[in-house]
Amino acid sequence: MALFVLSVVGSDRPGLTAALAAAVLSAGGNWLESHLSRLGGLYVGSVLVELEANGVDALRSAVRTVDAHGLEVRIAPAVEAPGPDGETLHFRLIGQDRSGIVNQVTAVLSGLGANIETFSSWISAEPHSGVPLFNMAASVRLPPELHVDRVQAALEDISAEVMVDISLTPAP
Repeated sequence: MALFVLSVVGSDRPGLTAALAAAVLSAGGNWLESHLSRLGGLYVGSVLVELEANGVDALRSAVRTVDAHGLEVRIAPAVEAPGPDGETLHFRLIGQDRSGIVNQVTAVLSGLGANIETFSSWISAEPHSGVPLFNMAASVRLPPELHVDRVQAALEDISAEVMVDISLTPAP
């Protein structure tokens, strides 16, 4: 069996997930994992599927029918990687929305050699004033030699500058 990642983007409308699931099934694939959402009025996401190594042509053919319905689907072989080393942290951030928050935070994490494994961000309203608040949640894998205290200190150094509250907690 082989693993493939499907990347999808298209105009959001009812039935896209069902059409994609039908294409995977018709090619003999097994839908393992996915992250799908509406973003900027578009349907976007990724799907991890498993199928026989010789089934990729059938999958390509099946997703062409989904493409015909306005959903662009790209297929890439998944990369087998050794199990990750190092501690995983849950990262949360909230603060008044402004340009540059993601750039500054990810630059700090990257500079420390940390790997962002999952990342979500969204805008919410401050309950009393309605001011837009930027929210970020991520899972971050630290290299084995990097201690959480160093990550916390580096993020605290920029938290006052970008005016956000940051929390790091060990992943279970």
